[in-house]
Amino acid sequence: MPHPHLKLFRGPEEAETVHSSGEDVVTVSVGEALPLIADAIKCERTWLSDFEHDDITISRDLYEVLSAYQYFRRPSA
Repeated sequence: MPHPHLKLFRGPEEAETVHSSGEDVVTVSVGEALPLIADAIKCERTWLSDFEHDDITISRDLYEVLSAYQYFRRPSA
């Protein structure tokens, strides 16, 4: 009797929106990444802490919007 052949599922093939430069860097759209990150935060996924101190690169205009949002969402004194 032959042994069953098992395959390791690595997820869907890389989407056309994913760009790899050959390094350990992948570029994806904010629209693709944020819903997944938001869901992971909402579900309190423990693996998020593995990336807590990693740097990310964002566009300057997104940085400015996030900075303004952070400033204006502070509670009043």
